[in-house]
Amino acid sequence: MPFLSRLRVGPKLMLLVLLPVTCLLVFTALAAVAQWEEARTLRHFDDAIEVSFATGGVSDAVAHERIAAVRARLRPGPGTLRERFEAEQATDSALRGAFGHAVERPEADVAGVLDAVRRQLHALRVETGTTSLEAPVVARRYKGIETDLIDTVATLESGRPTRAAGRAADAHIALLRAIAAAERERAELAILFDAPAGERPTAAGRWTELEDAQLRAFRQTTSPELRSELDSVVFQGPGRAVRKVRDMLADADPRPADWPSYDRWLADSESYVDDLRGIQERAERELAVTADRELSATRTRAFTELGVSLAVLFLVTLLALALRRSITRPLGQVAAGARALSDGDLSYDIRYAGRDELGDVADTFRELRVTTERLAEQIRAMNTAIDANRLEHRADVDSFDGTWAQLLGGMNGTMASFAAAHGRRRRAEQELEGIFNLSLDLLCISGIDGYFKRVNPAFERTLGYVSETLIARPLMEFVHDDDRDRTREAIERLAGGAEVAEFVNRYIRADGTECWLQWSARPVPEEGLIYAAARDVTESRRAALEQTALRRVATAVARGVPPFEVFAKVAEEVGSLLSTAAAVLRYEPDGANKVLGIAHADVELSAEDARLVGSEAAAQVVDEVARTWSAARVGSAVGAPIVVEGRLWGVVVAASLLDPLPEGTESRLADFTELIATAVANADSRDQLRASRARVVAAGDASRRRIERDLHDGVQQRLVSLQLELRMAESLVEDASSELARQLAHLGKGLDDTFQDLLQVARGIHPAVLSKGGLGPALRALARRCAIPVELDLRLSTARFPEQAEVAAYYVISECLTNAVKHARASVVTVAAEDQQGVLELIVRDDGVGGAEPDKGSGLIGLIDRVEAIGGRLTVASPPDSGTTMTVRLPVTPPPDTESHA
Repeated sequence: MPFLSRLRVGPKLMLLVLLPVTCLLVFTALAAVAQWEEARTLRHFDDAIEVSFATGGVSDAVAHERIAAVRARLRPGPGTLRERFEAEQATDSALRGAFGHAVERPEADVAGVLDAVRRQLHALRVETGTTSLEAPVVARRYKGIETDLIDTVATLESGRPTRAAGRAADAHIALLRAIAAAERERAELAILFDAPAGERPTAAGRWTELEDAQLRAFRQTTSPELRSELDSVVFQGPGRAVRKVRDMLADADPRPADWPSYDRWLADSESYVDDLRGIQERAERELAVTADRELSATRTRAFTELGVSLAVLFLVTLLALALRRSITRPLGQVAAGARALSDGDLSYDIRYAGRDELGDVADTFRELRVTTERLAEQIRAMNTAIDANRLEHRADVDSFDGTWAQLLGGMNGTMASFAAAHGRRRRAEQELEGIFNLSLDLLCISGIDGYFKRVNPAFERTLGYVSETLIARPLMEFVHDDDRDRTREAIERLAGGAEVAEFVNRYIRADGTECWLQWSARPVPEEGLIYAAARDVTESRRAALEQTALRRVATAVARGVPPFEVFAKVAEEVGSLLSTAAAVLRYEPDGANKVLGIAHADVELSAEDARLVGSEAAAQVVDEVARTWSAARVGSAVGAPIVVEGRLWGVVVAASLLDPLPEGTESRLADFTELIATAVANADSRDQLRASRARVVAAGDASRRRIERDLHDGVQQRLVSLQLELRMAESLVEDASSELARQLAHLGKGLDDTFQDLLQVARGIHPAVLSKGGLGPALRALARRCAIPVELDLRLSTARFPEQAEVAAYYVISECLTNAVKHARASVVTVAAEDQQGVLELIVRDDGVGGAEPDKGSGLIGLIDRVEAIGGRLTVASPPDSGTTMTVRLPVTPPPDTESHA
């Protein structure tokens, strides 16, 4: 093509590029950008709904955990506690799955929201586990967490790139909020139905309206198939049962007697929510299918338009090839020279010497090669100076002009900055080395191969090994056997690139003792190294364990458990803290030592071996503490005194049956004993007080029996004799209508009335039927003599109980019947008695006026003292106008005798 060969390079390039290619590329670029932007938006929306589904799963798990926690709080027991634990495990699993999806979506802080939810759940579980929160508070706290999760789901699905995807997302969110409202209603009504019938509120909650509003929104945006399924769920089976309960609650005059039971409501509402969740799963699938279909359609359009554009571009390329041949040959030499120059080959020479623009370019290139050779010489000289650490070397800027001079000047500036930075780095390395060596915390560099690479002196001070030993042996050899699996898992996480914070494990010191270390570590996977810092938390953990043990002992004392249990608890806590056998002893006035509580070490050792190993050392420790009033150690046993109000009350002894005790064990035992001394003394004092009260009550009962016996054998027999003599005198009177006969008859009736009054007094002092027939016949006799009807429900497994329990039960019920007649104005009294597992339980109810308050000095105080004197418990529930219920629990089997003399 002669015409093209006569054109200069500029016109040829304009013709080749600017006319067809520019227009085509602009068109193709705009179309491709638009299509791929739409595809990217749809892909992001697809990714977002995947994260939202996982987050919705967390919301469902939190809802399950909430109802499990409410049930465990309302009706604690092994079943509900296990259900709450399983729900917590399911929630944690859902959180981990959602977190794994969330970390792949950095543009939305879903991972941060999930982490905040995890922390909130942890705090709420801790508070729920301590039973410090009531069921309504637990439900409200879980409701806040669930609301945050649903709001996060709504945020993730708010992209809505297309109308169809937007409607599907709206339907999914509406159904999710409706299910959340149903779950909240379920928890609130469970709390309502668990309350006593007289204490239940009758106001309906707001969750019904919220659920109905969300279901209406779902019907407006979902498919006809799901709309039909929703109607089926709402108006059939469990849905109908739930709506019936809602209608009853919304009734202006509700009848609590018609309300469902607690268990029935939980079963119906669970089925109803499960049906709604089934629809939710299908709505999720519908949303995912819609998003995938829209993404596929967009990608198809993009590929179609791209194919058309490429076809057009191919045609344009054919034209470009024809133009290329006219400029390829002269331009090839210039391109080869440029490539050689870029590769550092300054020997290449361009032979083209034409008079067109390419010839000008060739001349300029040859000049550039010469300048480049001079510049390369300056750079080599500067590199040589750097290698030789001659950082004061500078390039010759004056021999170059323009940009080359500026480039060399910049290199000189870089050399100066490098010299300054090198000096600062040397100083920083020296400072870092000082910090590394002087730090009180344990600092180290280890490899993912399980070996320390470098440790600071704090390691040597803490563990007692020299650094060479720590570096030469695998670090697992220094870790406690029980913590090695956890430590390997932590190293595997670090090898995978995850950071570890506040990880705690135990190391074995050179002297064989345990050391607790808390680690924070960050990996450098590309170098195969782990940078870690540890802090010795041994003392703080010991202090925490001691405080926890002290709280358990104090709780036992505050609950009023029997003293033998308190002493056994103290011995158990000491043995657990020191991993030894332990005992609590009291010094008696006669010089003997009384064992009040004992805890055995959990080791496989025969009783004979334990006696041979521990008895002699323990006895010596007890004597040494009694002599010195201070902590002592003898062989494998240690002891610490219990000092109360300046007197030596007793001693706590701990003995190791296998290994020698670590150094400082006696000090730890002395510190802990000092903390629990008051609790132990209080328990012992309370035991002595209870025994004293029991003796007083027993003495009173004995006096009653003696008086009753004296009345029966003395005054009662005398009255019977007088009655017989009077009847004999009446028989001697011949005229029965005479004044003497009438006077004798009047005296006889007076003697009869006096005799009956004496019988009543004798029965009140100590009823003979109780001594002869036992509690059952005595209670039946009381019921027959009562002035108002008495309903008896006696479920006694034996005819006789310990005398103290029978007497206390008799007088308590007798006093209750008397109060019901005199003060309560009751029409009927119900008395129930049943013995189970060594406890006799009495329940007395009346339908009187109520309002009995033992704290205000009523006669109930004496009953409470009598019951508590024999180790029982009496409680009174007497709301005004609602009758009185008295519950009495009396022990009918003696406590185990843990006390012995040593």
